Amino acid sequence: MTEPPPNFSPDAFAGTAEYYLRYRLPYPPALFDDLCRRAGVTGRGRLLDLACGPGRIALDLAPRFADVWALDLEPQMIAVGRAEAERRGLANLHWLVGRAEEFTAPAGGFELITIGEAFHRLDQALVARPCLEWLAPGACLATMGGPGAITGPEAWQDAAREVVRRFARHQSPANTPPPQSGAQNEVLRRAGFVDVADYDFDDTYEWTTESIIGHIYSTSYGSKAQLGDRATAFEAELTEALLAAKPTGRFRQQTTFGYTLARRPPVSAPPKGGLPRSG
Repeated sequence: MTEPPPNFSPDAFAGTAEYYLRYRLPYPPALFDDLCRRAGVTGRGRLLDLACGPGRIALDLAPRFADVWALDLEPQMIAVGRAEAERRGLANLHWLVGRAEEFTAPAGGFELITIGEAFHRLDQALVARPCLEWLAPGACLATMGGPGAITGPEAWQDAAREVVRRFARHQSPANTPPPQSGAQNEVLRRAGFVDVADYDFDDTYEWTTESIIGHIYSTSYGSKAQLGDRATAFEAELTEALLAAKPTGRFRQQTTFGYTLARRPPVSAPPKGGLPRSG
């Protein structure tokens, strides 16, 4: 069996959950508003957030649903999400540990299924087919994502990438092309989804040296587990490089977030071949 790339290994995000929740770029409220409008969210339905991490999508969308299921492979991510839900006073989330490829759920039981910054990490065909069955007729699946802190053309991002390149034990996604949405969208169409379309939203965000470091600690390539005893030196060199590029210590980023919406036909038979597994 071919070994997965280091950033796709099961423990790639070990120790990152707190940083992931706090320092990942937040999805623009306009994106969520548009998504819920196009998906026909009623406020009475159930949301399933697959590969949810610490629940960044599930937590923000929870007030728009009667019930939310959030699933992730890593128990630490689920623990951090559960604690944040309690902090926010959200009582309608149900947290589950498991692989999206092995999950089972009731047919027709969800008004919306979301996969944020993770569809490219999953066996897409294996996940897409049962998602179609789990959705109510006419309901939607949404995959979504956005850029990282050091993705972009600014001088401070160039300086940060150079420090990361020297410290990271495998290549930073900031220097590699993003997953191709066209190929992923074709997977959804083959699974039986219709009206598959992409929607983009521009936004701006201002970073500090602290939040950029925290963001990199949330990644598979720059986590504290990856850096080990080099973390202190990494922080010092990254801070020096950032401030040399922009002495104000405020780093403005133009961002583009996006989501792909795919709809189960209003009247739909189960996907050809049935579900890929029974348990």
